[in-house]
Amino acid sequence: MRYKLFVGPKVRALRARRGWRLETCAGKLGISVSYLSQIEANQRPVTDRVLAGLMETFQAPAELFEADDDQRLIADLREAAAESGGLEAPIPLSELRQVALQAPTLARRFLDLHRANHQLAERLKLTEEAVALDEAGAASSLLPYEEVRDFFHFKDNYIDALDRAAEDLAREIGLEASPAAETLLEMYLRERLGVTVRHAPLGDVMRRYDPATHELWVNASQPAASRAFQMAYHVAVANLSDLIETELEEARFRSAEAVDVCRVGLGNYAAGALLTPYRLFADAAREVRHDVEQLAAQFGASLEQVCHRLSTLQRPGNRGVPIYFVRLDYAGNITKRHSATRFRFARFGGACPLWNVHDAVASPDRFLVQVAAMPDGARYLCVARAVVKRSESYLAPDRRYVLGFGCEIAHAHELVYSEGLDLKGPAAPIGVSCRICERDDCAQRAFPPVDRRLSVPQHERRTVPFRLGN
Repeated sequence: MRYKLFVGPKVRALRARRGWRLETCAGKLGISVSYLSQIEANQRPVTDRVLAGLMETFQAPAELFEADDDQRLIADLREAAAESGGLEAPIPLSELRQVALQAPTLARRFLDLHRANHQLAERLKLTEEAVALDEAGAASSLLPYEEVRDFFHFKDNYIDALDRAAEDLAREIGLEASPAAETLLEMYLRERLGVTVRHAPLGDVMRRYDPATHELWVNASQPAASRAFQMAYHVAVANLSDLIETELEEARFRSAEAVDVCRVGLGNYAAGALLTPYRLFADAAREVRHDVEQLAAQFGASLEQVCHRLSTLQRPGNRGVPIYFVRLDYAGNITKRHSATRFRFARFGGACPLWNVHDAVASPDRFLVQVAAMPDGARYLCVARAVVKRSESYLAPDRRYVLGFGCEIAHAHELVYSEGLDLKGPAAPIGVSCRICERDDCAQRAFPPVDRRLSVPQHERRTVPFRLGN
């Protein structure tokens, strides 16, 4: 499906930055002043010819004018407006789209306020529970993690400066030419950073550094891929801390806790980019059609590391297939979520029960593949796989997760998991969350959407005991 592209605020900002009047800019683009005015007011979409003119005139990459950010913003606005509307009539999607396109700064400010209100409500609920149970520690807040998730969300999960620097560092260490990452990293730590790597069982500690003795302790019970990642983290942070701090300053987080959380997140990002250098990994992914098992073997990485990395291949001029990645625990809690696609994850509440990530729990060590359709008609190839992270102790529980990744159907042929599927045939009807799902006929609906009125028939009982109104 081809979507109309509205780029008004972006064009207006580029023109203002150069100090051009409408007449001057229209002349450079070879269009009328009225047409340019309508484009900037988001009253008309841009054609392919005008888009090419914008790229040439402003010397800007095509990615700058892509609509993915707008679509994400519209989806976030719809969810937030639905939750905060109470019994009021829902805001039409056309109005939400107009706000997102015409006043994106105001839209983001509204989302910030909604998020803060939601967190306050959660704190109040937790505080009440803590008082009732006499457990003062229950009233912790997850706000810093939500803030950091939004940071990566609006960055398309790609940090250009950090990614390129990690790629250069990988070349310096020799990681591009050898799969023996663990050995090379340990040698680099010893010879270049003066750090001695020690291997020992550390319980639930994966990595511990002693600045006094310059010793990096790595949990020996971890798989080789995890041990290499812990060493890569230390190498990346030691070499790229200035870039990480620059990103943190530009992010302007509201709390010191969010800064600390994001600092670790950026360190993890850099470690992943170091172990899977962008161009080498992107070329390999295309060659094996994104077979995550082959990529894991080639780069000495875990399946989770590979799936996560695939979702970051958004470098301007060398973009990979837009892929989403999500990790859930067996209770259905989303613990990681990244998307380079229009695929939406629920911010609050559970994920759609018809999504195949839930079926993966009952099918460990198998890849489950699903063609799914969202309420807006967008179709996706969805892949899910349950994984177990062993505790290496009979007395300690293993950690169990489900990894989910996929892409829009238009790119499905580039993934090996599409083999044998009828990509144009029937699709599983999934949604983001029951809270905002538009489907009227879903037999798995847990509760009604927050932005729809409902009625309860007194003389009829269906699978879902209510009907949805407008």
